[in-house]
Amino acid sequence: MQKNLVIVESPAKAKTIEKFLGSDYKVLSSYGHIRDLKKKEFSIDTNTFTPEYEIPDEKAKLVNELKSQAEKAETVWLASDEDREGEAISWHLYEVLNLKPEHTKRIVFHEITKPAILSAIEHPRQIDLNLVNAQQARRVLDRIVGFKLSPVLWKKVKPALSAGRVQSVAVRLIVEKEREIQQFKSEANYRVTALFEVPESKTEIKAELSQRFKTKEEAMAFLESCKQAAFRIDDIATRPQKRTPSAPFTTSTLQQEAAHKLGFTVAQTMMIAQKLYESGKITYMRTDSVNLSSLCINACIQVITDSMGSQYVKSRQFQTKSKGAQEAHEAIRPTYMDQTEIDGTPQEKRLYDLIWKRTIASQMADAELEKTTVSIQSDKSQYTFVATGEVIKFDGFLKVYRETRDEDAEANDTESGLLPPLSIGETLNRKEVTATQRFSQHPPRYNEASLVKKLEELGIGRPSTYAPTISTIQQREYVTKGDKSGEEKEQTTLMLKQDQISETTKQTIIGAERNKLIPTDVGIVVNDFLLQFFPEIMDYNFTAEVEKRFDEVAEGKTEWTKLMQDFYQEFSPLVEKTLNVKSEHKVGERELGTDPKSGKPVFVKIGRFGPVVQIGSADDKEKPRFAQMKQGQSMETITLEEALDLFKLPRTLGEFEGTEVSVGAGRFGPYILHDKKYVSIPAGKDPLSITLDEAVTLIQEKRKAEEERHLKTFTEEPELEILNGRYGPYLAYKGKNYRLPKNLAEKARDLSLEECLEVIKEQDEKPAKTTRSKRTYTKKK
Repeated sequence: MQKNLVIVESPAKAKTIEKFLGSDYKVLSSYGHIRDLKKKEFSIDTNTFTPEYEIPDEKAKLVNELKSQAEKAETVWLASDEDREGEAISWHLYEVLNLKPEHTKRIVFHEITKPAILSAIEHPRQIDLNLVNAQQARRVLDRIVGFKLSPVLWKKVKPALSAGRVQSVAVRLIVEKEREIQQFKSEANYRVTALFEVPESKTEIKAELSQRFKTKEEAMAFLESCKQAAFRIDDIATRPQKRTPSAPFTTSTLQQEAAHKLGFTVAQTMMIAQKLYESGKITYMRTDSVNLSSLCINACIQVITDSMGSQYVKSRQFQTKSKGAQEAHEAIRPTYMDQTEIDGTPQEKRLYDLIWKRTIASQMADAELEKTTVSIQSDKSQYTFVATGEVIKFDGFLKVYRETRDEDAEANDTESGLLPPLSIGETLNRKEVTATQRFSQHPPRYNEASLVKKLEELGIGRPSTYAPTISTIQQREYVTKGDKSGEEKEQTTLMLKQDQISETTKQTIIGAERNKLIPTDVGIVVNDFLLQFFPEIMDYNFTAEVEKRFDEVAEGKTEWTKLMQDFYQEFSPLVEKTLNVKSEHKVGERELGTDPKSGKPVFVKIGRFGPVVQIGSADDKEKPRFAQMKQGQSMETITLEEALDLFKLPRTLGEFEGTEVSVGAGRFGPYILHDKKYVSIPAGKDPLSITLDEAVTLIQEKRKAEEERHLKTFTEEPELEILNGRYGPYLAYKGKNYRLPKNLAEKARDLSLEECLEVIKEQDEKPAKTTRSKRTYTKKK
């Protein structure tokens, strides 16, 4: 009989922990949750709110193996993660494996190091049912909302849609931002800067006028006044400043900073951080605490002293500001502060470096700066030019780490590192004065990082939910991540040099954005519908309040089934009422006007495959005509003229090889149709102006590409084919693909039927790899 069985969540973690424990311990992985609510059923008793769990088919073999090993062990140690989800995983294991309390111990740790694991073994505890119930409350509430709301959306908006409690609120934030941008009116003004020369030293100073002018005439009048003006220094103010380092990383701040500095998506950051945690390199990556252990602080002090000197040390303990902070007891930090570099993938190295620098900087001295502000006055105007200079007297934590500035913070190009020696009353020579037309910019759209920041500010979600929330709203196609091209404007610049004023104009783009979260038409329509009929679900305060109630459950202050009952009693009748509401128009439908040719109304609405324009009504004798909207067009902003343009397709170009060639537009963009075969029209080519010759060229190019793709077929085995793919030749057989070994791939066209069938047989006989369950398995709603 083996002495100890340790069950963790992931095989990577099992591998790391096994190195620290002796031969008396066997470490196995549960691969995340072993049990969940039934996938295709509601799975909740609405009288008691007891969840109906099932073991998924793909976990049956694993569960049997764990049961077998647990029966052989004297003690079973449940070592899943220390948050609510981890506690629930341990509870499910306890229940499913029929463990006995006297032979079961629960252990937690927030770093996978030998001292932490041994300490956990020395201090076991019981499963915390309050934490389990908090997780069950979230899971059940999300199932109620998702399972009951989705059929309403199928009936009222579009089939196959789904709703989620936190995700719907996240979409609302993005939709409201888009509407704020649509209503924004850009205003122009003139920013005036000047270049002065200090007569004695011949050094130059850049300065900016404290006033901006609304019109070109005002700016021109000011430049005229500068022609005969004398400029002198009116005031010099120098004051010391300090900059303090930011707190160590929490889940949300790591996601934000990794997006800004490394270009990682939120999901990517969490995936890489999980690998670092499981291999013992960082502490637990789901936390909203900024606390550091005394062990870590002392290690930081030692590293800073040894590498930079004691003057760079300033020990600090940060306070967690997040109201609902509860997930873990320490910030995200390296497990060993003296380990400045790690082995791993380039992405793992970059994220680790970011975490190490942020942690070490948090225990370093403030940066000391000296900021000088110089006021320059003209004798012909009441306006003042201001020049600023900033000098770092002591770099402190800036030696290691600089936090990213907000994207909407405007850089001040008149600020210089160092100003020359100056004195009050000193006269300056004007070299040039420039008035540049500027346009006010709309508020920036959310990117993944700024959305996480906003969700955290509103108290919506917890560290474990940010990444799955953002992934889900994109997977459901309520939101897309993309670029906005901005608006082209003509920008005027006026420059006074010597005594001549010149005027130049150039084209400039304002409001262009990259990698931003943009609501789709379906997302906007669903958002508006839910806001109208389910305002409480969409209310930011309600969503944040629910999180607080989950916290109360975790603390043992609230009975979770009572929380579910109160919610369900109000929510269920609302669902029934909404399902029975009759409306003349479909949700989101908008009438644009009348088609001048037929006299019929023109509508825009959500069709079965997305947004469409419709000419005519369903009750007409003649069937309505439909056209798919182009990419980039929006139901809220499309005009009647733009809508009618969509009906210019399909158009016939002529004949090729005795068969008609036509151009059409479909769900996936414009295409050429010839001999019942479709050829996509590449981006940049206008389907309304493409010629027959251009279409024939595209048809022939596709034929050539198809020939190059299909390398070989076999008459005696019609379902087998050798194809050329993105990563080289492969076999396609009975709906499955088989990789060709390198030695066979080199002679793919010459392979015999026997050689191909041997490859298929070998790969079919190989044991399938176990797919690892993700922690987001139970957080899809």
